Amino acid sequence: MKKLLAIFSCGVVATLAGCSTTNIDNSAGRATVYEDARSPGKVQGVGLESQDVMSMTDQMMRDILNSPAIMSRSVAPRIVIDSENFTNESSSRINKNMLTERLRSNLNRAANGKIVFVGREHMKMVEKERELKRRGVVDGGTIRQTQATAGVDFQLVGRIMSLDAMDTGTQQRSRYHQISFDLVDMELGTYVWSGMYEFQKSAQDDVVYR
Repeated sequence: MKKLLAIFSCGVVATLAGCSTTNIDNSAGRATVYEDARSPGKVQGVGLESQDVMSMTDQMMRDILNSPAIMSRSVAPRIVIDSENFTNESSSRINKNMLTERLRSNLNRAANGKIVFVGREHMKMVEKERELKRRGVVDGGTIRQTQATAGVDFQLVGRIMSLDAMDTGTQQRSRYHQISFDLVDMELGTYVWSGMYEFQKSAQDDVVYR
């Protein structure tokens, strides 16, 4: 019995010693560094990443600004760009607001008044303020009053699709993305402009996108 207790005690001591000498690296990690968002970062996978968002929205902006159907109009067209009108059918986790916010912001700046963007996502806020003004709760502000909020001429819609493949031997993955953009005439329902952005990536996909 004494021999068994001695063996058990040695085992416990050995286990505790092993825990204290584990290989987990608890030292401080490398300092946070800024990376160029337009270039692939140190962590890469097959999903949609910052350089894809930036190059895609830049290309879409240039295409729209070069479209005679949009830019040659005598009156600045009113356009809605809203992530609600984008569908993600791909296997990538994507924040659609990143696409629409960047595209609208850059277009609004570059168009220099030649395109008017309507903020339908803020409709409730606008209607509430209009009601307060009409009831005399607040004054009329410093800009003109209109009978109604702005109607739109065109609405940007989009679809994000992907096609995946995996080598079961090497676990190597590839993903082809196809992102389509269309401007829809809100009277006729026709497409006045269309654009498409495509890319394919392959990697040992152990990256988690959030």
